[in-house]
Amino acid sequence: MALPVSGLARSVPLYTAPQPDIITRARWGADESLRDKGTRYADAVRTVVLHHTDTGNAYDCSQVPGMIRNLYTGHVKDRGWGDIAYNFLIDKCGTIYEGRAGGIERPVIGAHTVGFNNETMGVAAIGTFPAGTTVPQDMIDAIAKLSAWKLGLSGTDPRGHTRLISTSDASRYHKGRSAVFKVISGHRDGFFTDCPGRALYDRLPEIRAQAARIQGRR
Repeated sequence: MALPVSGLARSVPLYTAPQPDIITRARWGADESLRDKGTRYADAVRTVVLHHTDTGNAYDCSQVPGMIRNLYTGHVKDRGWGDIAYNFLIDKCGTIYEGRAGGIERPVIGAHTVGFNNETMGVAAIGTFPAGTTVPQDMIDAIAKLSAWKLGLSGTDPRGHTRLISTSDASRYHKGRSAVFKVISGHRDGFFTDCPGRALYDRLPEIRAQAARIQGRR
């Protein structure tokens, strides 16, 4: 469960953003026979958790559908997550791809952040972004556009904070413990990992500010 922190992440329906172009599962060639059919939904998306796929950066963007199919198969067959873990994926050209099935506009519960999958949206930047790596501006812009739109559906300010309740002792916070996250956070904020990499994590302030501007906030 996620609870807005007073004065910081207010639900203000006035501040919304247009839905960006998104490549659907059908268009990237998802084999729907692989996944579990029991999609779960939250009440809303109030937090964005940014990841990287920890794969190479020297890909051509025409290769991305195949890369996502490989991730999908691995998440289902090797990890046992029932579907691709992330709600959305974004490549270095700024193209946004639908991830976990259940409806692009709906608050689908993913499997991207142990303990904090409810009321969060997992967004995976395709590549690996340790310190010193250049993060493509097209990717940053797409993350901001996607976050602005999805958070706008619940009236959430991308610059705010949200209180989340851990559902797993394997996270950074024991099960049942309340934790305050920035509305747009990195995987490392909730789990013991370097994900989404220092270079991408350091761009989060820019992403938050840009997403807020897209929503029409000052």
